Amino acid sequence: MRLNSGDVCPKTGAYRVIDKDGNVVNTIYVGEGETMPPTQYSGCHYESES
Repeated sequence: MRLNSGDVCPKTGAYRVIDKDGNVVNTIYVGEGETMPPTQYSGCHYESES
């Protein structure tokens, strides 16, 4: 599942930060119902680890 900054997190867990080239640049932990935080670089998105 692909999420962007500002989206509401559907379930608690670890999310990979993926850059525009498909590389993993970081991993964050977000709780269900929280807003996905801004990424450090433009063009990044989040993907669930599970």
